[in-house]
Amino acid sequence: MAISAKQYCEELYERVVKRNACEPEFHQAVKEVLESLEPVLEKHPEYIAMGIVESIIEPERQIVFRVPWVDDSGQVQVNRGFRVQYNSAIGPYKGGLRFHPSVYQGIIKFLGFEQTFKNSLTGLPIGGGKGGSDFDPKGKSDMEIMHFCQSFMTELYRHIGQDVDVPAGDIGVGAREIGYMFGQYKRIANAYEAGVLTGKGLTYGGSLGRKQATGYGLVYFVNEMMKAKGMSIEGKTVLVSGSGNVAIYAVEKIGEYGGKVVAVSDSNGYVYDANGINVETLKQIKEVERKRIYEYIKYHPSAKYYEGCCSGIWTIPCDIALPCATQNEINEEDARILVKNGCKVVAEGANMPTNLEGTKVFLDSGVLFGPAKAANAGGVATSALEMSQNSMRLSWTFEEVDAKLKDIMINIYKNTSKAAAEYGLKDNLVAGANIAGFVRVAEAMKAHGVV
Repeated sequence: MAISAKQYCEELYERVVKRNACEPEFHQAVKEVLESLEPVLEKHPEYIAMGIVESIIEPERQIVFRVPWVDDSGQVQVNRGFRVQYNSAIGPYKGGLRFHPSVYQGIIKFLGFEQTFKNSLTGLPIGGGKGGSDFDPKGKSDMEIMHFCQSFMTELYRHIGQDVDVPAGDIGVGAREIGYMFGQYKRIANAYEAGVLTGKGLTYGGSLGRKQATGYGLVYFVNEMMKAKGMSIEGKTVLVSGSGNVAIYAVEKIGEYGGKVVAVSDSNGYVYDANGINVETLKQIKEVERKRIYEYIKYHPSAKYYEGCCSGIWTIPCDIALPCATQNEINEEDARILVKNGCKVVAEGANMPTNLEGTKVFLDSGVLFGPAKAANAGGVATSALEMSQNSMRLSWTFEEVDAKLKDIMINIYKNTSKAAAEYGLKDNLVAGANIAGFVRVAEAMKAHGVV
């Protein structure tokens, strides 16, 4: 007797937890997707019969390696490197590299799993992957970072290629780190393969607009989501957690749409500026000086800095909240405070920054909620555009790239909203993103057969 889709998903989730012990982030991501897919699997039992769901959940390949490097004092340090090549059904593996002390196998698997659906939503021919290391670039000299990146690429290079796996940046990995890794890849491979990495500098194959892409894309998604409900960003008060590329350029684009961002944060605390965060000051502190966010009050004495738990940023009344820092930064209590204080829109600029309980609060409260795999897909979309330019030996203008990015984000919203409505989950963009992303990958896998 065939089991129901609901029972199938519940039993599959139990197997996932048992097989992938001590990986709560991965469990969380899988649970969210499986719950969304129940109506799809009821309508398309062939996905169950062909084992497609199990295949999507299991990475195609997981690579773990040691990364020895020498610090400035001459001491040998050893870190651990990871690359999870998750799914290549619709294109070469594509996903960032994260350098942060919190990185371990479970984080990379969760990110790679999410990346598979996010990349699918862009409509571009890119599969899902993710990688990184528990190396912490904070406080390291340029020479130490170069030594680490070169050692990391000495192993990684044998697993990547422009038609195989194309890494990019993520937390702790910017243009500097990509440059060091590209140089080492070129040296070892004895080939100028520009498309092997994205997020490169403009002098050697990078794309205009890549730095701004995730933050701009996030706001393009928010604007489309709000416009569909007769709302506007103009005149709205906005909170943005984080102060890296995603946050900086989300702040910039919100300002262009007439909104006012009043708070930003980093891992030490957050700044509140009732007059609106000055984006040029933010760029100076984070991009030029590479300092902590508390430096902001030296430029703007009327602003206030709050040290400690960054979740305090969510106690500030706002109309729109954009979590752009890291996973699970908004929990159920934070979500309830945001709703109580009048927040009407939440969109995720980071990867899974709201836990499952927090997400439920937003959905149950009627908050417009843009999930990460849809709302923050602008970065990887522009990375794919960089790949296209590398393949054609072309360089598009900033305006050309930005126009393509905007169109992609508008289409992601429309396809996500359409998928949710089609399966009786109108306005639930979490389910819509999971469904739309899954169906495209599943259909490709079905066409390929059991591989």
